[in-house]
Amino acid sequence: MTDGMPEMTSLERTALYKSLGNPLRRRILDYLGRHGEANSTVLARELGESSGTTSYHLRKLAEQRLIEEIPEKSGGRERWWRSLPFSHTTPDPAAMSPEEYAAAAQLAHLKIEFDTALYRRAHQEYRGPEGWAQVQRHGTWMTRDELLAFMRDYHALLHRYGHPRETAPDEARPVLMRFYAVPEPVGEWNGEPTGP
Repeated sequence: MTDGMPEMTSLERTALYKSLGNPLRRRILDYLGRHGEANSTVLARELGESSGTTSYHLRKLAEQRLIEEIPEKSGGRERWWRSLPFSHTTPDPAAMSPEEYAAAAQLAHLKIEFDTALYRRAHQEYRGPEGWAQVQRHGTWMTRDELLAFMRDYHALLHRYGHPRETAPDEARPVLMRFYAVPEPVGEWNGEPTGP
């Protein structure tokens, strides 16, 4: 199991990374995340695409269980869609096939570009420790076990304080959070390489 989801095969992960790296599919997922639901016509109008194109990409996202049809709103040729809860942790690159690694690397580069812009925005919109935009940088010493325990606690905090869109309080806003932990590159630590 991965993050409560069934274990994916390398081929399934490769398809997932390629799908998440597709610019239009990312825009569709972003729209559904912000607005809750849409059909191909709404997405075509909002994203400047044809409804045939958005319909195709919606079906592909549904095949990967990233979105689902809303049966009570769908009828005839009109199908409405909503995003599904999703969490995935990328496996160790050493365990990936070359195709999976290439797809994961391409997706990572896209995420880095987005996250770099997000980091700049957080600094620009920072209005002090009580504002919506928060920027924190810390350093400490940890064992690997302590770092992994910290990560588990971090995920627990996200679940404790975060809300699904459908049950969020009226004053809640979507908040984008990123977390990185990287040991200092000291060359070698207790016989284990840690960086260049």
